Amino acid sequence: MKTLIALVDDDRNILISLEELLRKEDFEIHTYVDGYSALQGMFRFPPSLAVIDIKMPKMDGYELFRKIREKLKIPVIFLTSKDQEADKLKGLMQGVDSYVTKSGNFSKEILIETIKNTLNRVKIDRDIEDKNSIISVGKLRLDCLRHICEWDECPLDEPLTTTEFKIIKELVERPGIVKSRDRLMEIAYRDELDVDDRTIDSHIKRIRKKFRKLDPNFEAIRTLYGTGYQWK
Repeated sequence: MKTLIALVDDDRNILISLEELLRKEDFEIHTYVDGYSALQGMFRFPPSLAVIDIKMPKMDGYELFRKIREKLKIPVIFLTSKDQEADKLKGLMQGVDSYVTKSGNFSKEILIETIKNTLNRVKIDRDIEDKNSIISVGKLRLDCLRHICEWDECPLDEPLTTTEFKIIKELVERPGIVKSRDRLMEIAYRDELDVDDRTIDSHIKRIRKKFRKLDPNFEAIRTLYGTGYQWK
C-alpha cells in the first residue's frame, strides 16, 4: 500500500502543485482546503503524515494540530508563510515534528525531502520502541508503543507531548546519568539545528508541572546548572 499524506492549505495552487510532485514520489495524497474538512477526512482516513498550513481562516493550523493529536499519533509538518521565531517555537513546543517556511523562493523539493526524512525518522523511532516498549523506573512506567506515561500506577492528568515523551525516555533509560541540553535537543529536534537550548528548559518545566499535578512531591528530575538534567 502507498503511504498516505494529508495536505491542508487554503491556497489551492500550492495544494495542486504539491499533490502533483508527491504523487510522482509514489505517495497517495488527500488534500483539504480548510481545517474542518481536514479533521473529518483524517479521522476517516488516517494518514501516515500531515502537512498543515498555519494561517487558515476559521480554524488555524495550531487548533487543527491539537485536535488531530487528540485521536491520532501521526507526524505533522507545519507549512507557513510566517517567519517569526515565536511562531516556530510555539509549534515546536506543542510537539510538531518539523517546520517549513513558505517564502518568495519557497522550495517544494525541500518540503518533499523533509516529508521523507520525517517518515524515515518515525519508522526508526517505532522500531526502537518495538524493542523497548515498556520502561519502568521506580514509580515511573512508560509504554512507548501506546505513548502512555504513568506515575505510581496512575496516568498523568495531562498527557505528555511527543517531544516531552522523548525527553523523559532519554532521561530514564540511564537513571543518574546527566544528559546535557545539547543531547536532549538532539533527541527532541533532530532536524531543527537553530532551536534555542532554553527550549529544553521550558519542556522540563512543563514536564515537572504535569507530574506535580499528580504528585506534589515529584522531584525525580534533577537540574545540574550549567550541565543538564538527570533522572534521580
